[in-house]
Amino acid sequence: MITLTQLEYIVAVDTYRHFGKAAEHCFITQPTLSMQIKKLEEDLEIIIFDRSKQPLIPTDVGQRIIEQARVVLKQTDEINNIVKDHKNQVSGLLRVGIIPTLAPYLLPIFIGKYKKKYPNIFIKVVEQTTENIVELLNKDLIDVGILVTPLKEDKINEKPIFYEEMLIYANAGHKLHKQKEITLKDIATPEIWLLSDGHCFRDQVINLCSFLGTTDSKLPFHFEAGSLETLMNIVDREGGITLIPELAKDGMSPQRANNVKSFTNFKPLREVSLVYSRHFAKHKLINLLWREIREDIPVELQDDKRGTIVEWK
Repeated sequence: MITLTQLEYIVAVDTYRHFGKAAEHCFITQPTLSMQIKKLEEDLEIIIFDRSKQPLIPTDVGQRIIEQARVVLKQTDEINNIVKDHKNQVSGLLRVGIIPTLAPYLLPIFIGKYKKKYPNIFIKVVEQTTENIVELLNKDLIDVGILVTPLKEDKINEKPIFYEEMLIYANAGHKLHKQKEITLKDIATPEIWLLSDGHCFRDQVINLCSFLGTTDSKLPFHFEAGSLETLMNIVDREGGITLIPELAKDGMSPQRANNVKSFTNFKPLREVSLVYSRHFAKHKLINLLWREIREDIPVELQDDKRGTIVEWK
């Protein structure tokens, strides 16, 4: 007879691809975990993991069983959530992944208020790139991601929250700083600083201008940053321009805010959403999170008709 515990063990091994790490995650000894998985394989008369490969990988039939095990475990969580809803309990662990171009600007807006309003919800936040967040969701290592959509992932649900404008940040001596009209063609220049690979905001900027591959760069050196703050600091000191999301403007000094410009012929937007697995069980927690963020975001940012959404995939 298959047990939920055995399903938890095979999911853990698939997640960590290592018996020792999986056992540590499940708070049991490795021999106990190995014995339970071996018993499951014997009862089903199949092999779930190919132990001859390093790192450990599931067999074809094992992969199908593991995928179904993830569904079963999430549906089991849903039973517990139904009971909590019936008792009007708002509690539990909510593991959140958020991208670096949102974390420093969005988290301070809502996270403190959310925690005070729902003290029985324990929130664990990790900052990761979009690709890593999707992987963590698929492995059930986080519950929800806050990132830029659309993702177009079959196993992922998207719940849009707001739409922020993509703005230009220009050095005070740059020609765009005094230019009255700024078009998309104006940023298709080698004078633009970019985030490094892996950031969806970088891909959105590239979609706005197809200037990559130019060799006549006027910048003093080639650099791709890992944060928007780094990019703005470099623009301030070295010249050039970069693009920033609208929330990054909040809290800026007047001097720095003066360096922020908008396109005059086009308003590019990035769609920010909550994303979660299609088998996600903590529906109440995610709906509360979505509602709290919306309440703290300016109303105008919730209008998707105020500009054009720029895709990054």
